[in-house]
Amino acid sequence: MTSDHILSVHDIDVNEGQIPREDWFESSATLHNLRKSKKFPTIWCSGCGIGVVMGSLIRAIESLGLQNDQVALVAGIGCTARMPVYMDYNTLHTTHGRALAFATGLKIARPDMKVIAIMGDGDALAIGGNHFIHAARRNIGITALVVNNSIYGMTGGQYSPTTPEGMRATTAPYGNVEPPFPVCDLAAAAGATYVARSTVYHPLELDKHLSEAISTEGFSLVEAVSYCHTTYGRINKLGSAADMMRGLKENSISKSAYDRLSPEAQESNTKIVRGVLHKKKRPEYTKIYDSLVQRKQEEELKLRNTGRH
Repeated sequence: MTSDHILSVHDIDVNEGQIPREDWFESSATLHNLRKSKKFPTIWCSGCGIGVVMGSLIRAIESLGLQNDQVALVAGIGCTARMPVYMDYNTLHTTHGRALAFATGLKIARPDMKVIAIMGDGDALAIGGNHFIHAARRNIGITALVVNNSIYGMTGGQYSPTTPEGMRATTAPYGNVEPPFPVCDLAAAAGATYVARSTVYHPLELDKHLSEAISTEGFSLVEAVSYCHTTYGRINKLGSAADMMRGLKENSISKSAYDRLSPEAQESNTKIVRGVLHKKKRPEYTKIYDSLVQRKQEEELKLRNTGRH
C-alpha cells in the first residue's frame, strides 16, 4: 500500500496512487510499451538508474501521442545501448560509437520519423565523439539521449570521457587525470537546438525534457545523469545504489535556483545544474536537404520542357 507520506509529496490520494492488482498491466502505458514476453529480465544490475531513464523515455513518447511505428530507437554498444531491446518501437542495435551515424542515415531516409539515438557517455563521446559534434553541427532532427554514469560499466569499469578528475577507474587506479567533457556545453557549442539535463533521481523532470527534445525541430540533446554502483561506486567507495541515487539529489541544483545565485557562487558551484540549458532555432538538415532535391528536380524538369537537356 502506498504510504501517506508518498501520497502527500505527490499531492494525490490513495485511489490515484494505487493500481488495483488485476489491472496493473492494463493501467500502465509504460508497461504496454515493453517487450514483456521477449527480453526480460534485463541485463542491468539491481538498482541501476538506466531503467528509470527507460521509463521516462516511454512516458515522454506517450505524452506526445506518437504511435509506436512513428518512433525509431537507435543504439550502439554498452549498458545504456541495451535499452531499445526492451521497448516495443522500431529499434536498431548498431556498433559501438556509431548510433548517430546510423540514426543520420535513417532520418534522411525517413524524415517523417522521430529518431532517438540512445547512448552512454563512452559510446557517445569517446569513439562516437566525432559523430556527436557533426550531428549537432548539421542540426539533423535526431534526439540524442546520453545516459552519463561517468564510467564504462559493461566492459569492466574503465574511465570514460566524463569521469571526473581524481576519481578512480580500473584504467585509472590512482585517479583520473583528464578533465571530463561537459556534455551539454559541447552539444550547444556544436550547434544543437535544444539541450537539457536532469538526473535519474528526478524522473518527472526527465520526462518533460525528453518530451520537449523529441518535439524539437533539429538536433536535441538530453543528458540523463545516472550512476554505476557496481563498478564506479565500488571502486570509489560511494556506497550502494540508494546512496548514489541520494547523492544525485544532494549534489544537483535546478537551473532556476542556479540563476538566482550570485556570479561568485555560480563560479564556485560544483553541483549538477538541471534544466533546459540551451535553446536556439536553426533550419533542420533534412528539410534543407529535401528543398535542395526538389529544386534540382524542378530545374531538370524545366530543362526537359524547353528541350535544353
